[in-house]
Amino acid sequence: MDETPADTDSTAQVTTSTPEETETAEEEPVEEAGEESTTTEEEPEEIETPRVEVPRVKVRRRVSTGHRSMREPKIGKVVINITTGQSGEPLDRAMTILENLTGQRPCTRRAKQTIRTFGIRRNEPISCMVTLRGERAEAVLRKAFQAVGNAINQRSFDRDGNFAFGIKEHIDIPGQRYNPSLGITGMDVMVTVERPGYRVARRKRGRSRIGRSQRVIRDESIEFIKSHFGVEVGLPGE
Repeated sequence: MDETPADTDSTAQVTTSTPEETETAEEEPVEEAGEESTTTEEEPEEIETPRVEVPRVKVRRRVSTGHRSMREPKIGKVVINITTGQSGEPLDRAMTILENLTGQRPCTRRAKQTIRTFGIRRNEPISCMVTLRGERAEAVLRKAFQAVGNAINQRSFDRDGNFAFGIKEHIDIPGQRYNPSLGITGMDVMVTVERPGYRVARRKRGRSRIGRSQRVIRDESIEFIKSHFGVEVGLPGE
């Protein structure tokens, strides 16, 4: 009977100590409301806008050197013609001479009408011709200028800058020798002078006229022939 009060006291002490321990365990530092708002509040994420790639255009800058290629005249074509006045063997010999000179096979031309005085019938092949362009045209033209002494008549030029001259004997051309089986014949040389851009008047699609400022005039063609080929242009007897 005496031990029971001691037991109750010990149990009371145990029971009383447990709430203190629980109170101390439950007590935690309480942060202020302002500090909680700053820590818990999330900052808004920045939205990345997609970058649009703009294509870069390369701009070519032209440096003016004083040379204008579109204004410089050039040889458009060279046409060489030999007229025999009859078909058969004379025309065949003329075609052989022309082929040996130019390196191209010439084509024949037919008579447009009948001329009984000269014995020419309509549609009869009476001449042959060949058309040259590019480097071959300039090479043959230089030889043709040597055959006439590097001098042509000023009146041979027309208002568009084109010109023509004749060669009396084909053996005067450098590199041509006399062949008894072929004989000696003369020929006509017609030259077209033009500028870059003349193609717009000859093409099939989008054909248009050549501007007046782009056309070659007579004086410009004469200066071009003098400077480029070293040919003297003047009137006979000068």
